[in-house]
Amino acid sequence: MGKAIHFGGGNIGRGFVGEFLHEAGYEVVFVDVVDDLIASIQKTPSYDITEISEEGEKTKTITNYRALNSKTHEADVIQEIATADIVTCAVGPRILQFIAPVIAKGIDARTLSNPLAVIACENAINATDALRGHVEKKADPKNLASRAVFANCAIDRIVPNQPPNNGLNVRIEKFYEWVVEQTPFKEHGVDHPKIPAIHWVDKLGPYIERKLFTVNTGHATTAYYGHISGKKTIADALHDPHIRGTVHRVLDETASLIINKHGIPEQEQKEYVDKIIDRISNPYLEDNIERVGRAPLRKLSREERFIGPASQLAERGLKFDALLGAIEQALRFQNVPGDEESAELAKILKDQPTEEATSHLTGLDKSHPLYSHVLERVKSVQGESK
Repeated sequence: MGKAIHFGGGNIGRGFVGEFLHEAGYEVVFVDVVDDLIASIQKTPSYDITEISEEGEKTKTITNYRALNSKTHEADVIQEIATADIVTCAVGPRILQFIAPVIAKGIDARTLSNPLAVIACENAINATDALRGHVEKKADPKNLASRAVFANCAIDRIVPNQPPNNGLNVRIEKFYEWVVEQTPFKEHGVDHPKIPAIHWVDKLGPYIERKLFTVNTGHATTAYYGHISGKKTIADALHDPHIRGTVHRVLDETASLIINKHGIPEQEQKEYVDKIIDRISNPYLEDNIERVGRAPLRKLSREERFIGPASQLAERGLKFDALLGAIEQALRFQNVPGDEESAELAKILKDQPTEEATSHLTGLDKSHPLYSHVLERVKSVQGESK
């Protein structure tokens, strides 16, 4: 079978993408810049993935992988990409710009007839397009057109806080969704990679938004309300009837957008919402409030899980009150230990006038129908800390 290069040796890389690339028969080459992590992967011949669900636990063993440090062994990484079938990544949207140059060099070095499949497995809309944009700045355009196929995807799988001394082993939710667009492969006249875990679709938009505006919006809403209430885990927060009811109201609003915009049947979306709330209520996940709430600046940004659906609802004249409440709680996620963005959020709200802070945080134009509503919430939160 072929070879897959995966950037990001963290829990999602090893526990989600790595598992399914391994099961599809690929040799997996993990690429990262964290010296200790790479050394650990290099010297450990196998690791376990424990899938957690209401039914209990199931453990799988992952083998047939290697690891390279792209900081110290860039030439080796370039050679691996030049001879690989697929490149995936789970590094965080902001890191895509840093892995792009080495991917570009790998594509330029290819002599294989089959194009490289590139799929960015990030929690962001059209992350592969973003990665391609960075790669285009570095690669020869002729090579890019003929030697690589870039496909966007939507991923959904919860990786909770890991037990101490777990090594490379990963505890992960059993449920997953990995949806990838097949259109770029059709346009290129090639077959998409044979990865049984992937659900291939022609149009990704509805899946991306349904997932982001249900799972991620619901998860983050729970975290921010849970944080204010002093809860420790997502399951604890959702056992509070007030928080659970609030999360349902928020997801009723995002559901109205999904139904209105994508034509997904109302009953189907309602069942999806109920399934998601049940999933994130799972106490076996032991999902920590601070972990889920971290990086509030990204989560409050223009296309993300709060402003994204609220802005589209406002444009359609539909209700977005519960989302405003969630936005307000996200603004209160300040100075949380170990989360730089929460400290930066506190600084922005302290140092910047209300209008400037609102524009900075949300990317909303002042003429947008949502802007004045968010402005009021920013002003309210700023008033508390003065």
